[in-house]
Amino acid sequence: MIKIGNIELPEFPLLLAPMEDVSDPPFRRLCKMHGADLMYSEFISSEGLIRDAIKSRKKLDIFDYERPVGIQIFGGDEEAMAMSARIVETVNPDLVDINFGCPVKKVVCKGAGAGVLKDIDLMVRLTKAVVSSTHLPVTVKTRLGWDSHTINIDEVAERLQETGIKALTIHARTRAQMYKGEADWEHISRIKQNPNIEIPIFGNGDIDSAEKALEYKQKYACDGIMIGRAAIGYPWIFNEIKHFFTTGEHLPAPTISDRLLAVRQHAEWSVEWKGERLGLVEMRQHYSNYFRGIPHFKDFRRKFLEVFTLEEMNSLIKETQQFYEEYQAQV
Repeated sequence: MIKIGNIELPEFPLLLAPMEDVSDPPFRRLCKMHGADLMYSEFISSEGLIRDAIKSRKKLDIFDYERPVGIQIFGGDEEAMAMSARIVETVNPDLVDINFGCPVKKVVCKGAGAGVLKDIDLMVRLTKAVVSSTHLPVTVKTRLGWDSHTINIDEVAERLQETGIKALTIHARTRAQMYKGEADWEHISRIKQNPNIEIPIFGNGDIDSAEKALEYKQKYACDGIMIGRAAIGYPWIFNEIKHFFTTGEHLPAPTISDRLLAVRQHAEWSVEWKGERLGLVEMRQHYSNYFRGIPHFKDFRRKFLEVFTLEEMNSLIKETQQFYEEYQAQV
């Protein structure tokens, strides 16, 4: 069993990564239903929370059915991070996570996210400010370093552990790599072999199949895996990995009916949370992912993009289901 503070997780937990404009409550609910063990919110600007920005406040929405769930914050100012941690605490998540890994320019330019990788002393001060401001367990997600010449994850892991964090997730790329190139998990393995490291270490980067999850589990000996992009449009990956770990066999691939059910559930929960028009407009980014690799979906994708009501959505789902039932009967 893995513990983060008083949170008990399975022996080798699978975590859903915090992804901007993706990891909202409807998506988290779907991933939880398909086997994710720990959720994180989209990352939230500490400055936005303090300003009471509507978008930032909306990201604080969490629900009991998705627990355990953490809220992730980012920022480059100690006082703002401390204040935002206290605000986060008021909605009673299971933990607070600090983002020291986001490579996006608009975040890095503010001296936040992966921008903090250039200044470990600042990273430590920011982390201490959060840890001292909340009774909740604090975790951190970061990268190997700013670039290949400044990989500093060994020092970061030890110093952040000293601040009192309860777990560390390492995306095995540098900021310079963004999301390109191959993630280098050898660094994660080295951190796990460090006798001074006692907190759980979770690995992140390039896990997109059950086989790779098992290979990396065995090869790098981390305490769990965080999955991000591979779960977009494919929440089934969590249960597929768990089944493969247990049996060495693959679950059947999701059928068209499975995919359409996931779309309907995702859309309904999105509408419930955001309202009908906005909920369905923001669903548009997901359709291609749910039907990636499915033949003849191009025409249906256009139709899904023109849906503005749940009634239209349900009608289109029925039409799509009928088409593929007839198609499969012919092949």
